[in-house]
Amino acid sequence: MESQYNDVINWLERYPQLYTLIALTALILGAWIANWVVKRILIRGLTRLLRATPLGRDQSLHQSPIISRLANVVPALVLSVGISLVPGLPETVVTIVRNVCGAFIILTIALSITGALNLVNTIYSRRPKAHEKPIKGYIQLINIVIYSIATILIIATLIDRSPLILLSGLGAMAAVLMLIFQDTLLSLVASVQINSNDIVRVGDWIEMPALNADGDVIDISLHTVKVQNWDKTITTIPTKRLISDPFKNWRGMQESGGRRIKRALMLDQQSVHFLDDRERAHLHRFRLLDEYLNAKEAEIGEWNRQLKESGQEPVNTRRITNIGTFRAYVERYLRSHPGIHQDMTLIVRQLSPTAEGLPIELYCFTNTVAWVEYEGIQSDIFDHLLAILPEFGLRVYQAPSGQDMREMGTAGRTSPDAGVSSLG
Repeated sequence: MESQYNDVINWLERYPQLYTLIALTALILGAWIANWVVKRILIRGLTRLLRATPLGRDQSLHQSPIISRLANVVPALVLSVGISLVPGLPETVVTIVRNVCGAFIILTIALSITGALNLVNTIYSRRPKAHEKPIKGYIQLINIVIYSIATILIIATLIDRSPLILLSGLGAMAAVLMLIFQDTLLSLVASVQINSNDIVRVGDWIEMPALNADGDVIDISLHTVKVQNWDKTITTIPTKRLISDPFKNWRGMQESGGRRIKRALMLDQQSVHFLDDRERAHLHRFRLLDEYLNAKEAEIGEWNRQLKESGQEPVNTRRITNIGTFRAYVERYLRSHPGIHQDMTLIVRQLSPTAEGLPIELYCFTNTVAWVEYEGIQSDIFDHLLAILPEFGLRVYQAPSGQDMREMGTAGRTSPDAGVSSLG
């Protein structure tokens, strides 16, 4: 057998080109067989073993190309080692093939490592509290470092030089690299501050008018934060802007369990007056006001009795007003409303009069933070208050509309006094 092998080798040596071609074909065939064995046998066996573990049942692991990429290292190693055994090849060709295979192996390993890190981030993000401490920014930073190291090693391998030679030249390029990667460095610092100070989490509702962002945070990465606005558009914010620019985070409201109502009714100031006996008797019918009116009438009666003779003049006495009674009614109405959070601040106050009327502001919190339910509760409250205002002899202020002006003009033309005035 050995003698026959030697005879074949001796015969092939007479035809060096044929010998080289056959050897190259054998090398390529060997690399293909190695690739087939690794992917068809070893990887399938490894996959079956992994499926027996909790980690192996994760679909993300099967969808990730980590193992298939690592399998490509084997045929590259076969080519790198076997190319030197092919007779008749120039040394330059052997060096080029070996260097290219080495660079390919480095690139494959780098891609596999970054793929594994991304898989770690995917699995971590499934944890219930992962949005509070996202690691995506750190994973991206490590990936950048790995790609940078891989790039240096690949260049050193292709030019067949030591990577230390390339690294020694990086000192002179430090300023240039700082300029190139300044955004990355600033984003890294911002990411660390955001995570350490718990400034923003995935799922937070933030509002940044300067960048037209108003919605939920759906992704936090090293360089950008993605916000899905309420109109379903996506706003991409540089991570560093969350440190340098002001913005509002509504997380505190969502975690408190109550959402604020702060809205005013603009009342016509000319409708404010003291209540007479008939009006007080009318308002005693209100269950929410009966106790208040009794206490207020007793308090004012005692005060006025102390005035003695000067109390005979109404201008010197204290009297109940319709607007004060209305404020008391609104406060008691809110205290008994099932949609209002009773453990949070509740105020019904009168603000400074304006040209648009006298503001009566409601400051309270609903017992839900859901947007639709919140708007429903708020609308129901003001529906009721607007409808019940006439019971107190109050009117809502409203600027005259075009229809009001037309009606005033029509009334003026049909009035006898207007006719006399126009004739005069």
